[in-house]
Amino acid sequence: MELTELDTLRIVLDPIGQAGVALALMIVMFSVALGLRVRDFHFLVDKPLLFLGGVVSQVVVLPLVTYLLIIGLEPGASIALGMIVVACCPGGAVSNLLTYLSRGNLAASVALTATSSILAAILTPASILFWSHAYEPTSTLLDTLDVNPLYFLVQTTLLLSVPLVLGMLVAAKAPDVAARIRKRTTLLGASVLIGVIIYGIVYFFPVLYPALPLLGTVVVLHNTLAFATGAAAGLILSRKTPTRRALTFEIGIQNSGLALVILLSQLQGLGGAAAIAAVWGVWHLIAGGLIALFFRALDNRRQLLWQTEQD
Repeated sequence: MELTELDTLRIVLDPIGQAGVALALMIVMFSVALGLRVRDFHFLVDKPLLFLGGVVSQVVVLPLVTYLLIIGLEPGASIALGMIVVACCPGGAVSNLLTYLSRGNLAASVALTATSSILAAILTPASILFWSHAYEPTSTLLDTLDVNPLYFLVQTTLLLSVPLVLGMLVAAKAPDVAARIRKRTTLLGASVLIGVIIYGIVYFFPVLYPALPLLGTVVVLHNTLAFATGAAAGLILSRKTPTRRALTFEIGIQNSGLALVILLSQLQGLGGAAAIAAVWGVWHLIAGGLIALFFRALDNRRQLLWQTEQD
């Protein structure tokens, strides 16, 4: 199957399904906000240039790198749209976990995740519109879908910002309550997302299966460039290895679940775009885990060499 054929596929949800996906999006953002604390942003005061550099790398540089990759590959319009939506989404808690496992700078990772999550309410829909219209095939595709830019911007911003503000208020006013309900809301949101992904895979598996090698190639290349962008940002912004690792994961890991929900609830479930988000969600966990293992093995080797020299 050619990737361009995926442009015609749609994951069609009935009104109840669309409402459920929108609700899942709000639950996910509410759960993220429940975990935000003022102390997460102390890094901004301590290392302002590093902090701002990390945010710019994630919000501006990664979408730009994605756009350049799309120009080079010239994939089908829906594939390109999926790549853009994933790149414009914030990082998630997975980046914090991988930073911790790789002995990276967890404070920097948490601060960048918190900031990107807050900025996502406005910047994610705006970035999606900007980069989608910068590439003619995706711009044309959005026109054929009758996607109203203003409506998309307002609706998506509200879906992201309202639960984010509510969650932050609960976390600030009732931290004990936030701690108790966060696990449940996170589990609920994740369960709905997993259900949506399974539904999409099962529904379109006969059609998507022949295209998986091509989809996988695009995702692996895209994700590799995302990790490389993070590593380059780390080399430029810091001399400390733990901080460089944090930036590598923060920019290399994107919230593909959020991307999938935006595609299903706001962009008519385009098959190719949804497939990219789903494959990315699986692959970046594999790639991130391998990189974390590599960093730990590197540390162990250095420790062994140091002990040998001391002996």
